[in-house]
Amino acid sequence: MPFRITQTADFYDATGQLKFQDIGLDLLHSAPGIEVARFSEHRPEIAPDQIGDANGVLILTPRTTAQTLSHAENLLMLARFGVGYDNVDVAACTAKDVVLTIAVGAVDRPVAEATIGWMIAISHHMFIKDRLVREARWDVRSQYMGSELRERTLGVIGFGGIGRELVRLLSGFGMKPPLIFDPFLSADAAAKSGCRSVSLDELMTEADFVSIHCPLNEQTRNLIGAKEISLMKPTAYLINTARGGIVDDEALYQALKHRDIAGAAIDCFLNEPLTTPPAYAELENVLLAPHCIAWTDELYRDIGRVACQGFLDLAHGEKPRGVVNPEVFERPGFQAKWKRLRLR
Repeated sequence: MPFRITQTADFYDATGQLKFQDIGLDLLHSAPGIEVARFSEHRPEIAPDQIGDANGVLILTPRTTAQTLSHAENLLMLARFGVGYDNVDVAACTAKDVVLTIAVGAVDRPVAEATIGWMIAISHHMFIKDRLVREARWDVRSQYMGSELRERTLGVIGFGGIGRELVRLLSGFGMKPPLIFDPFLSADAAAKSGCRSVSLDELMTEADFVSIHCPLNEQTRNLIGAKEISLMKPTAYLINTARGGIVDDEALYQALKHRDIAGAAIDCFLNEPLTTPPAYAELENVLLAPHCIAWTDELYRDIGRVACQGFLDLAHGEKPRGVVNPEVFERPGFQAKWKRLRLR
């Protein structure tokens, strides 16, 4: 019996062509005993009939709920194409004896690199300067003097793989030692990375760039609200490449509108995809992207390779990388299903 893997339909365009250059599928196509398929249509929430008898599902954007998994008797693994999994009911996965994986490590470099690009772009007013030329407003250019990264302080909220890679890549820019807010990081571990572990209030007060790299959960929802934003320097910038909902959008909008802070760069929003322009769109001191600022061919290739390798590992009786719910491996129901479905 083959090990059946299917993909959500949003990897493909209306003509059935893959939207992206490479999502790592060659690993599966070249592996004996692996059968690859895809959903026939995109739905915002994966339905039970789409799962069918699949043993693994590669998920781009649809939500996964308890209802999704209600009849998934042969499903062993869901692989989120990325590192965020707030659109997946993890408890439901565990209860249904399904492993959930994320692409650990694959996104670190591209998100960190995109963050640096945004840091430079907003502090040098690149968006505005581009418009000055397009509108032939050459004579006002002296009103938009920029600032360098040199001698500035970076504040990182969430010091996982992306945050660490960001600090590493910025090491040659002559910045001051970074500030880190991460409740799970010890002061010694921060010091070994050349950083200083501080409270959230201290970070918001001292940082020239506040960069958010934590997951969205009940502890981080509205973590950055009016109070926290009010602590920022008037010359400081906020960058969110993590998740919408971590920052209070109305509080940030008001701070930007009244120039209480210098600017922001925002890649993610509370209710995605947006169907109308956000209030931020009227402001010139903000850069916006539709949750894709870090999308590169290399990113999608690497995420796909990690996810697909995870399917292969599980199919051959090995634990994959990046498991979100490792307790599922202790469940007798999962062990029995795994033994029944793995390749011989």
